[in-house]
Amino acid sequence: MDPEHALDRIAFLLERAQEPTYRVRAFRTAAAVLREHGPDGIRDRAADGTLEQLRGIGPKTGKVIREALDGRTPAYLESLEEEAARAPLAEGGEALCAALRGDCHLHSDWSDGGSSIEEMGRAALALGHEWAVLTDHSPRLTVAHGLSADRLRRQLDTVAALNARWAPFRLLTGIECDILEDGTLDQEPELLDRLDLVVASVHSKLRMDAPAMTRRLLAAVRDPHTDVLGHCTGRLITGRTRPESRFDADAVFAACAESGTAVEINSRPERLDPPLRLIRAALDQGTLFAVDTDAHAPGQLTWQRLGCARAEECGVPAEDVITTWSADALLEWAGRA
Repeated sequence: MDPEHALDRIAFLLERAQEPTYRVRAFRTAAAVLREHGPDGIRDRAADGTLEQLRGIGPKTGKVIREALDGRTPAYLESLEEEAARAPLAEGGEALCAALRGDCHLHSDWSDGGSSIEEMGRAALALGHEWAVLTDHSPRLTVAHGLSADRLRRQLDTVAALNARWAPFRLLTGIECDILEDGTLDQEPELLDRLDLVVASVHSKLRMDAPAMTRRLLAAVRDPHTDVLGHCTGRLITGRTRPESRFDADAVFAACAESGTAVEINSRPERLDPPLRLIRAALDQGTLFAVDTDAHAPGQLTWQRLGCARAEECGVPAEDVITTWSADALLEWAGRA
């Protein structure tokens, strides 16, 4: 077994299981060390007992590398694969998950993600996606290292260079744009015009009163730049929990349907936002949906199954889920074709 693949797969499975970042980083760092020194150099180090002298390789990662070099599946990887097989992400959602072609919401280490743009794109491609949208945060969200206009422009060049190598897979350009208190979007309109897709989300003042939050969301979903309303209630259901924001859901979803803004079904286990009753309310209003992961690491891209199960439970038709569409259909719908 290829040692680099074994290390990357372990990191992927740890991310999927929401293990602490430091554990994931140990295996991703070791994989990077292998790429730096090459197969022959690593094999020589393993043979002469100096493998752990390389900065970034410790006893646990060293054991994985040696077992892989010996032609075995590392024991730690085997145990993680068995654990993943015993604990499926969700019951249901298989049919919708099989119909998916992409993911409208993922982050890289340009904002608060843990992996490079290239790693995120390669992981989406490996999962069988035809496309994915890179949606790092906008500048107001400083805690997430949001992208200034200049940094976002540089990111567009980086994505273009990667797409030149990845065709036919396409990494689409995008942003998770903060919805400011007055409902405006946190980025220069001229720059939003250049992006393939805009996800608009509330990240601040989530406890404002219901009439004010309703006005805020109505302004955002009616903005012609907004394509997807992200995690609309802002709730957190695990860890440091947070209650739902209060707003007139029927009014907001009716505006989404009227303006052609999709409602995100966010698949992050700590969010699972919106709640089922609001997915049904959006369905009643005739909205489109985007089943997204909001992934901040490659292993989290598999979480889409959680959103698919929730969409299927609520009877959302696959054809109304924009993440089942081709990239060309998505861009035409978003007015970027």
